[in-house]
Amino acid sequence: MQLKGKTALISGAGRNSGRAIAITFAREGADLILIAKQRADSLNEVAKECESFGAKVLPVLADVGKHEEVNRVVQLGLERFGKIDQLVSVAAYRDHKPFFEYGYDEWLQTFAVNVHSTFYLAKAILPGMLERKSGNIIALGSTLSLTSRKNEAMETACKHGLYGLIKALAAEFTPHGIRANFLIIGSIENKRANPELYPWEAGGDPTIGPSGPRNLPMGRKGKSQEVANAALFLASDQSSFISGDRIVCAGGKYI
Repeated sequence: MQLKGKTALISGAGRNSGRAIAITFAREGADLILIAKQRADSLNEVAKECESFGAKVLPVLADVGKHEEVNRVVQLGLERFGKIDQLVSVAAYRDHKPFFEYGYDEWLQTFAVNVHSTFYLAKAILPGMLERKSGNIIALGSTLSLTSRKNEAMETACKHGLYGLIKALAAEFTPHGIRANFLIIGSIENKRANPELYPWEAGGDPTIGPSGPRNLPMGRKGKSQEVANAALFLASDQSSFISGDRIVCAGGKYI
């Protein structure tokens, strides 16, 4: 077991990649603090599946875009497990629209979820990591961390900022035994919480669109388990000499 004796906090754990990462980490021996913003039923299902592998699990509903709620969850986790060794920041929100259609509040809220949440989580968890001179931070980003497209100003800005935060955390804390890395994912099969934002996936030919298999060298979409496998690599000692870097799990889209 690659994570035996470790405790991991995973945001966005209720579905898709976050769910797969939680289950994979549990299978590898980690105890878990799982966060989702809503749908307690889905989060509890993930928790039960993780517990079937012998993991101790603390599921918590919280809005990670608010620092007060992040601090509450981290405190609950420390009271339950005594330490947090791994932070995996998955929670994200995106919208697709022309630049002038973004509202001020929407812009700020999206940054709160996509960027500020990782800052809040790291700020709350890092003191314990520094005491132990050991820890691991992983943030998930999209391929818009590398490029951009029409109608994607908000996510492009968020994901570029998140990648910058991870690099800055690595620069400051790697000398203290704490690694930070960025896992960029794209063209992954997901159950959309907001399918109206992905009109090209609703009816018609599902292979087209910016993330469709026709546009990928592999000719297929990725699986959430493949994202989880990459996250496990970054969380484990298999990647012990990697910090401040990125892995792209996107089917060769950016060769």
